[in-house]
Amino acid sequence: MRGFTLIEMLVTLAIVAMLASVALPLTQVAAQRAKEEELKRMLWKMRDAIDAYKAAAEAGKIDRTIGDSGYPATLETLVEGVPDKTSPTKARIYFLRRIPRDPMCDCPSTADAKTWGRRSYASPADAPREGVDVYDVYSQSADVGLNGVPYRQW
Repeated sequence: MRGFTLIEMLVTLAIVAMLASVALPLTQVAAQRAKEEELKRMLWKMRDAIDAYKAAAEAGKIDRTIGDSGYPATLETLVEGVPDKTSPTKARIYFLRRIPRDPMCDCPSTADAKTWGRRSYASPADAPREGVDVYDVYSQSADVGLNGVPYRQW
């Protein structure tokens, strides 16, 4: 009966270790790509809800004051809904079921709405800042995506 020699075992272990060292970066890239896809989906969903709110305001379904941009005052407004002034029963219009969490935020104690950066309508695109409304949302992560673009600029 013949067994494995020590050298055969060491060579086998070296090959397995080399394959594992090649596979580890690939799994890390795959995990980052999955988080980036989630970020894209969440940004699209939030921006779509903000645009739907604006469209409802322009269609006259939402009460607006003079000088109001027509964008929601907070992200929470998209979830809480607003009364539809064209409805005889004053039914509420909802734009999101819940505020999604920024997948790039590694801050478990932060509320979901606070994980996003918010840009008001009055602020410039190259220097977003909060204001009286929410015109756009962005990730507050300082990291850079696989495409070379910082997540803040997505």
